[in-house]
Amino acid sequence: MPRLILLILILIASINSAQAQMPMRLNPDDNTGGSFDNQSGQYENGSNGRLTWGRDSTARKKGKQIPIGQFQWRIDERLGTVIEAENNDTVVHNFQNFNQTDGYTGQYTILGNLGSPRINRIFMNREEADNFIFVQPFSHFRNSLTDFRFTNTKSPITNLAYHKLGSNQRGEDRVRAYFATNINKLTGIGFKLDYLYGRGYYNSQQNSMFGATVYGYHRGERYNMHAYFNANHMKMAENGGIENDNYIEDPQSFQNNYTSIDIPVMLASTWNRNDERTYYLTNRYHLGFKRDIPVPDSLKPKPPSEKELLMDLSDSIRNILQNDSVARMAAVDSLLKNWENSLTTPQEFVPVTSLIHTLDVRRLEHEYIGRSDTRKFYTHHFYGNPLDVSDETKGLSVRNTLGISQCEGFSKWAQMGLTAFASHTFRSYTLPELAGPDSTAMKKWKENDISVGGVLSRTKGKLINYNVNGEFWLIGEYAGDFKVDGDARLNIKTRKQDSIQVDLRGNIHHRKPGFYMRHYHSQFTWWDNTNLDRELRTRIQGRLSYSRTKTALTVGVENVTNYTHFAMENTLLGTDSTSINPNDYSRNVCVRQHGGNVQVFSAMLEQNFKLGPLHWDNEITYQKSSNQSVLPLPQLNAYTNLYLLFRIAKVLRVQLGGDMRYYTSYYAPDYSPAIGQFATQDASFSRVKIGNYPIVNVYANLHLKNCRIYVGVNHVNANAGHAFWAPHYAINPLTFRFGLSWNFFN
Repeated sequence: MPRLILLILILIASINSAQAQMPMRLNPDDNTGGSFDNQSGQYENGSNGRLTWGRDSTARKKGKQIPIGQFQWRIDERLGTVIEAENNDTVVHNFQNFNQTDGYTGQYTILGNLGSPRINRIFMNREEADNFIFVQPFSHFRNSLTDFRFTNTKSPITNLAYHKLGSNQRGEDRVRAYFATNINKLTGIGFKLDYLYGRGYYNSQQNSMFGATVYGYHRGERYNMHAYFNANHMKMAENGGIENDNYIEDPQSFQNNYTSIDIPVMLASTWNRNDERTYYLTNRYHLGFKRDIPVPDSLKPKPPSEKELLMDLSDSIRNILQNDSVARMAAVDSLLKNWENSLTTPQEFVPVTSLIHTLDVRRLEHEYIGRSDTRKFYTHHFYGNPLDVSDETKGLSVRNTLGISQCEGFSKWAQMGLTAFASHTFRSYTLPELAGPDSTAMKKWKENDISVGGVLSRTKGKLINYNVNGEFWLIGEYAGDFKVDGDARLNIKTRKQDSIQVDLRGNIHHRKPGFYMRHYHSQFTWWDNTNLDRELRTRIQGRLSYSRTKTALTVGVENVTNYTHFAMENTLLGTDSTSINPNDYSRNVCVRQHGGNVQVFSAMLEQNFKLGPLHWDNEITYQKSSNQSVLPLPQLNAYTNLYLLFRIAKVLRVQLGGDMRYYTSYYAPDYSPAIGQFATQDASFSRVKIGNYPIVNVYANLHLKNCRIYVGVNHVNANAGHAFWAPHYAINPLTFRFGLSWNFFN
């Protein structure tokens, strides 16, 4: 009996002791069923969303430690699927190329000024035509949801950046601000502001653009949400190019010396204006179960010793146990068993099925304004006063998508994710319509579509991952259209830090041309193409990269049936049909469709070399178009960057060097101010070749802690030569530039 009473007293004491014990959890602050790795600093929430804080770096502020670290991702706009992404806005290497309108490696044809319309010379890198075509050429500036980065950050972060080129009278300025903060580990908000003003080195070339983005997200155990609002205002002056290419190619043929601002241009007091707004909300709710997380022995708490177990007992009980070894062993066994029962096994939430809803609303207002005489510049005039032009069109798109997804990895048999979805899209467009001999009224077109689709994906494989998605339009304007896209990645580890990566991509798109390819009405351009056939695009592309030799080779081929594009139609004003002088022609732009097939072959080699502090980075692209009149492409596009990379006092990173952009000559697309689009040149008359002219820049790129600075000189080889970006649009003369970007942690 005394022993029974003693065991009861020990049991009561052990229960009180267990209540004071800390339960075994990998992350004591986590109440979502997630896990936290103290060594790697990596947290994984209950919905398998990886939020990497990075290394445990801190900053000091008034004696306090400020944690520094962030993780960024993009989302698929159709279903809101999270896609891991690097933070390009805070890249340190080659920061001097961040604000170049022609791109990091000079792949784009532009009009010269900062933020001007552009088109990629590498056909495989061109984005697919959008229903709102007027904003697509401004891809250097505009914020689009596809490329936007959401941020999870340890502490509030602010990034301020300023870029400057040239003088205050003719130069370019850009100011950007990005702010992100977390409400908690799973929820965050932020905004992005972007202001660009380029005066231009040629007359009537000013650009003024402002963009604002506000976002918020929640990535919880069961519920995920991303909200995004973006507004872009983009206004640019149109000059139609210079009047005579000899001002650039042969300046000595003129009696006077002309600076860039003195060269006559084709248009004045003419502008294109675009206002774009995007409202986006995606919701995802997970259904699933919780399961125990296997805990390695190294992370399990060590059982307390006999002394520690008996420490919480009263002195009288310990004295009794000291003299009774049998009772002491029984007491220790009982206390140890109760300690083990008191431990909490960590659990994780395993999503099995996801319910998805996405709302995507886009609005566009496009206006073409002219206050000068353009009767010789344009061939046609359909209505109104040619000295007072104000063409306007508006577009609205509202898309709702419902989806259901079987999640990947909820069991050993679920090695892939499977998603099915259905979408309804409403679109409306407004264009002027002739209402009398010289009067117009605004007419509205409305379109409704219903489509269904599916996604098959694997993202957690160690060796191979893939994604295949398809969509088929059942009802509406695009009924009968379909598209299938697929990609796969094979990652082979060869050594500890070396790997061979193989990426394969392919797609089949069978689509009806967009609304503005079928209908557009304005004072100088007018078409209603009701008989356009569907385009059929088929592409196969592969990329092989080897990290040890810093080599990457991308090879692809695409076939396009019924290729639909913009084309120029010129009218000779004089008698010399061999002239390439812009003043000798009036212009019209139209939509053309090539009834046959056009094939494009492309091969891109990226090869970087290193010898001590000396680096040489190269990107060379060869491409071949089967029909240069319909789809003109340069056969060779090259970028080379030679620089020294070293550190001063172990804290200042210095990149000092020069780069060159070059592409072979070809009949580059002309630019039509009337619609703000690039169009093939008119082959009925003499055409203008662009290219075979190197563009050389030198720079110094510095990085110190949270600050990035660059200084440079653009076009150091400026001289008499065929220095044009596009037909009749000259490259800026030699200019000085600098930029500054600073991160602040609060």
